[in-house]
Amino acid sequence: MPIKTPRNACTYLSYTLRLAFCLLLVSGYPPTLGQAQSRPATSPAAKFELLEATISDIHRAFRNRTLTSEQLVNAYLDRIRTYDQPTRLNAIIIVNPEAIATARALDAEFRKTGKLRPLHGIPVIVKDNFNTKGLQTTGGSVALKGFAPTDDAWQVQKLREAGAIVLAKSNMAEWAFTPMHSQSSIAGETRNPYNLDYVPAGSSGGTAAAVAANLGAVGLGSDTGNSIRGPSSHNALVGFRTSLGLVSRYGIIPLYTRNDVGGPMCRTVEDAVRLLEVTAGYDPNDPITKHSQGHVPKTYTQFLRKDGLKGARIGVLRQLSDRNIHPEIKQLFDQALADLTKAGAQVVDVTIPEFDSLRANQWCAEFRADIETYLRTFVKRDTLKTLEDIIRVGGYSDLVRDRLTYQQTHSGRASHPEIPCGDAYTDPLRIAFRKAVEAEMDRLRVDALIYPSWNYPPARIGDDKGYKGDNSQVVAPATGLPAFTVPMGYTTGNLPAGLQFLGRLFDEPTLIRLTYGYEQATHHRKAPSGFAALSK
Repeated sequence: MPIKTPRNACTYLSYTLRLAFCLLLVSGYPPTLGQAQSRPATSPAAKFELLEATISDIHRAFRNRTLTSEQLVNAYLDRIRTYDQPTRLNAIIIVNPEAIATARALDAEFRKTGKLRPLHGIPVIVKDNFNTKGLQTTGGSVALKGFAPTDDAWQVQKLREAGAIVLAKSNMAEWAFTPMHSQSSIAGETRNPYNLDYVPAGSSGGTAAAVAANLGAVGLGSDTGNSIRGPSSHNALVGFRTSLGLVSRYGIIPLYTRNDVGGPMCRTVEDAVRLLEVTAGYDPNDPITKHSQGHVPKTYTQFLRKDGLKGARIGVLRQLSDRNIHPEIKQLFDQALADLTKAGAQVVDVTIPEFDSLRANQWCAEFRADIETYLRTFVKRDTLKTLEDIIRVGGYSDLVRDRLTYQQTHSGRASHPEIPCGDAYTDPLRIAFRKAVEAEMDRLRVDALIYPSWNYPPARIGDDKGYKGDNSQVVAPATGLPAFTVPMGYTTGNLPAGLQFLGRLFDEPTLIRLTYGYEQATHHRKAPSGFAALSK
């Protein structure tokens, strides 16, 4: 069914004016009396290369006094102003009017203490389903237009405590309903910066497109089945879906909490690890994180080893990598196997016994319960309490309408509804699936399983039939196992592809070692050509 873009010319103009107004606010204009003369210079330091800058690069520049956080924030805002709407990338819903003030405070703190917090002064692109205190959070839906949470989501809070700056909220698929594209009723459609005729995948496509185009330093996304790893794969990024229960989901608008995970979307493995390091651990507001206790190392950065593939034993999950694969993706995957071997890994074939029967019947319709809990806990509007209230507001695409109305009349499993719908620790079907995967990994003594994140290149915008080959949905969400995607190369049209590593429960250290080793051996990541550095 074709997707109807809900935004007409008037709403597009309204959005553009809102963006311009927010950018003026964060730039400090109009100046108050006496401010114009005293306002410090905020243009990026000439010696700092913003494009593809990492957290380490930024902190090195801070320490060398060649860059301030205020200059950095202004540089990213310049790129948002130059590239987001003018190119129709449309990755950003709203910028944070407090970003500059926060950066100035962090600069003053550094001048006073001489110390940098782990993410000191780092501008973050946050998916619009993470609660951000005082800043609109919509889940991509007009139903939540104007909703400004009174508190941050757990992960946002932890990033702020580490010194990060919420730079902007990114567009997403409405209510995170689809992995196909990132289209919302609040802001329209996000495009892929590598080729604007193509989708960035869904639902965290706004974060992916923004980080890939260097509109922010790092990003946060959420993943119910695909939504961190798919957009990361389509945008030459590193995306971490961590073990279910390692990181709190508190304050994230849910899709299906039995699956949901939030986490990093970054240009490098190291940057993703730095975000994970400050967010992992127990949160009493999200009881599932009790399973993380005893599984969080003192640091995750200790596992960033350039020789991380040396002596590794890696299993190729042929049940995903050999099925219905595009020839160009197969070529990239075969090259990845050769690169892994060259870097010192042993590659072996893996076939999970009874794979198709184990993966079946894992999905349950539980959006109503999850979203109504969120509305009751955080939104607290008398006019927006139920799924029916969301439907009444309207404004969504045909796809979203169909999924909302489906959730009105369905719950539980489509097949064998007598089996309870639990998470990876309580659902008997999920436990069986995970045990089977880990048992075969143990039998063959492999450190991780690999497969293409997608077996096909990204689809063209508007081509629903072009959506195929998504492997991210198959194993990790149901089993609760961690899965990381890293850039694997590019297909015709300069379209990125990703390589996915799946590990044992809470074995993020091994996945970090392997993905970092592969990244350092191949260096596939490159910036999209249409989003070059701005002239100084």
